[in-house]
Amino acid sequence: MSTYSPQTDTAATTDARVAIVTAEWNTHITSRLRDEAVATLLSHGLTDDRIGLFDVPGAVELTYAAARLAGCGYDAVIVFGCVLRGDTPHFDYVCQSVTQGVTDINLQGKTPVIFGVLTVDTEQQAIDRIGGPAGNKGAEAALTALKMIAFDRSTKHAAEKQPETNIHP
Repeated sequence: MSTYSPQTDTAATTDARVAIVTAEWNTHITSRLRDEAVATLLSHGLTDDRIGLFDVPGAVELTYAAARLAGCGYDAVIVFGCVLRGDTPHFDYVCQSVTQGVTDINLQGKTPVIFGVLTVDTEQQAIDRIGGPAGNKGAEAALTALKMIAFDRSTKHAAEKQPETNIHP
């Protein structure tokens, strides 16, 4: 089991806007991820009006919603889903699609998209990750979003502080 211990100061992110997209499939899991993420964002100074909540039917639809929201003024987008391994390769196709989709959006470098999709073998493993022995992945995703917003802002400020150089042959 991995551990998560955030170190980044997120105090300067209270004015951020965060979108949370939640898959309706396995809602007894995904709603708990979403609710803990919202509670964590609120505890770090964001207000309800700075958090957008959106639902999509399943995990594959998360990437479409994230791509749309990444261009709508949000400082970060969190996607929550839960894919349980079954008896067919469907699990592999869904996990690959969502992982690659989120990666592709992140590579555009516009808005960080936080991967909060549980890809587990059993329902118990998912339950363990929504407040059980494996922590709460919803809270971790919210903290990751705040850390990435802080990172994004720091790199924008660093770019603004770079002196212009005019090199002429």
